[in-house]
Amino acid sequence: MTELNKKQAWELLKEYNKDPFHLKHSQTVALCMRYFAEMEGYANDADFWEIVGMLHDLDFELYPEEHCVKVQEIMREKGLDEKIIHAVASHGYGICVDIVPEHHMEKILFASDELTGLIGAAALMRPSKSTQDMELSSLKKKFKDKKFAAGCSREVIERGAELLGWELETLLSKTLDAMRACEEKANDESYYET
Repeated sequence: MTELNKKQAWELLKEYNKDPFHLKHSQTVALCMRYFAEMEGYANDADFWEIVGMLHDLDFELYPEEHCVKVQEIMREKGLDEKIIHAVASHGYGICVDIVPEHHMEKILFASDELTGLIGAAALMRPSKSTQDMELSSLKKKFKDKKFAAGCSREVIERGAELLGWELETLLSKTLDAMRACEEKANDESYYET
């Protein structure tokens, strides 16, 4: 089975995704996953975590009704490793597939995917348009406000924290830290082009 490097993964993502919003979300999740790999003791696997984060929504733009199902077909056609396929598809557990997140990385992806969207939306509401000056208390208020970024499922985020065995506040804090750490790279549209 084929292993991908980051540039190849980015090219594959762009084959199926053109919307700048989707590309930025994938880049943000990828960089957050790298951060989590390094913080959670998996630094040797950081490239793999990053690639999984990058490809997690590979099928979403073209096949939203088959999300996490179609991606398995696409990846198998490309000859990708089953480890990548399982990791990517498992972030749809209980939503669109029955593939359980098993590895710590898969649980973090499940938990943080929706949360990065919520944090990103909260950052855009700030005068700075940044996570750098966002307080955890402010994020918690946005999380509790069900009307804010209503498309980001609080239930999925809470289930993710449970899967990880983390308090919700721990997940919020760690994901906010991850987004702060990768914000500059995530805002660089050409980051994966070089």
